[in-house]
Amino acid sequence: MAESDFYTKDGTVDHKGKPANIKKTGTWKACPFIIGNECCERLAYYGMSSNLVRYFKHRLNQHTSVATRNNQNWSGTCYITPLIGAFLADAYLGRYWTIALFSIIYVFGMTLLAMSATVHGIKPRCYTEDNCDPTVTQSAVFFVALYLVALGTGGIKPCVSSYGADQFDDTNETEKKHKSSFFNWFYFSINIGALIASSVLVWVQDNVSWGWGFGIPAIAMAIAVVFFFSGTRLYRNQKPGGSPLTRLCQVVVASFRKCRLAVPADKSLLYETMDAESNIKGSRKVEHTEDLSFFDKAAVETESDDIKGTVNSWRLCTVTQVEELKAVIRLLPIWATGIIFAAVYSQMSNLFVLQGERMNTHVGNSTFKIPPASLSIFDTLSVIFWVPIYDRIIVPVTRKFTGHKNGLTQLQRMGIGLFISIFAMVVAAILELERLREVRRHNYYEVKEMPMTIFWQVPQYFLIGCAEVFTLIGQLEFFYEQAPDAMRSFCSALQLTTIALGNYLSSLLVTIVTAITARNDKLGWIPDNLNYGHIHYFFFLLAVLSVLNLGAFLLIAKWYTYKKAVGTLR
Repeated sequence: MAESDFYTKDGTVDHKGKPANIKKTGTWKACPFIIGNECCERLAYYGMSSNLVRYFKHRLNQHTSVATRNNQNWSGTCYITPLIGAFLADAYLGRYWTIALFSIIYVFGMTLLAMSATVHGIKPRCYTEDNCDPTVTQSAVFFVALYLVALGTGGIKPCVSSYGADQFDDTNETEKKHKSSFFNWFYFSINIGALIASSVLVWVQDNVSWGWGFGIPAIAMAIAVVFFFSGTRLYRNQKPGGSPLTRLCQVVVASFRKCRLAVPADKSLLYETMDAESNIKGSRKVEHTEDLSFFDKAAVETESDDIKGTVNSWRLCTVTQVEELKAVIRLLPIWATGIIFAAVYSQMSNLFVLQGERMNTHVGNSTFKIPPASLSIFDTLSVIFWVPIYDRIIVPVTRKFTGHKNGLTQLQRMGIGLFISIFAMVVAAILELERLREVRRHNYYEVKEMPMTIFWQVPQYFLIGCAEVFTLIGQLEFFYEQAPDAMRSFCSALQLTTIALGNYLSSLLVTIVTAITARNDKLGWIPDNLNYGHIHYFFFLLAVLSVLNLGAFLLIAKWYTYKKAVGTLR
């Protein structure tokens, strides 16, 4: 039997660098270990982050606006550090070893975090439940642990989803069909972890102790590492292709060096290697596209380019290398439209939680109180509800009308999610208007929990969960599929930075709004006691920004050109 019957056609290898046996590795055989790892890692992450704004406020004794800003800045950092992990994965280590290395850092950070809430001397001293007096050293230890976690998660986030997708061969029709389904079930596993975190672990933090509340996530992260290493022999690994940033810079420099040259009408005259594979490790050749034609100049051969000898990549680049840069440039406008959505998404762990604190957290007439952060369970349940619906019902039905193998294109899917997110903010604003109306009517200003039940928040969480299934899963698949083969971790990290920038944008908006509305001794939109505030204005502001963002997305999506790798199935 031919060698191609045993090995993948895209040159994947096992963890030791040897060719991966296609019969024994990859596909759904390897995915349970990757999905199990992600489930436990997300349980760990959400278990310590869902309620973090309350730890800032009640244990580190921070004001509401400061706690919200610190939480959003840290969350943002968790989605910036993936650029570090992605660069190392694509350029030098490969995804397997990058995940392994940063998982260890992650476990160290989670362990230190649990110790900072448990060990005498580094645990904040508290006189009552809401009266704590942390020292500078105690706060410093906590923040060091937090940012170790941010570094650890940064190495994992851009690699795991791409690593799972790597287990399916694009040149195999059956495997390619399964890849799209993988992204749905991958995101499903994330929300199983989040479900446990936002229900059980948040309750533990509020009713048992923060030590156990942070300790259990540390144990979950250790289990995630065990899951990952257990599947080592089944994984297919893409070879790292060298620094992607260097290759992008080479195209830019070569293009400007040849800026006066004309691009030939016959694009087959542009420079490309004669081999079946591209000259970039782990990357297939990519077909030429007509847009952004200025960069085609980098692939125009001249007499001074010594084709027979060693090619200077700073003067002459292959078509595939040029198309790498084009693919990244085409992704950027779509990437930018994800920032506003991420700002909306970030409200679940910030203003939604603080809004819920002022509502009745009792379940019925019982004495049991639901932690405000636990309401995010309805976002998780929404995702768990919609993923199978999308995969088993929406895709087959829409496929009959559109003829597209996935029912909807990735851009159509993302646009629907952006539309739904607008209603999430409108619903949250209407709820706050009604809540404040009750506060004024019955003079509940100084009441810690007004009689309105916290379960009125369920619709806004449910709508965000529905928007996630369309937008965030669509982004996962889109940025993987449209990325050059040797830059998939980098482009996955690029997608994650929208969440970082969304958190930073939300933090900036809070700072600006507070500075403008809290002048002259006024309490402003977001005071410590939200019964005197106007956070509905903030929600309406995000809704307006979301409408404008959707309009921009529709214009950009209309003109987007999809990538086509040589030899891939359409």
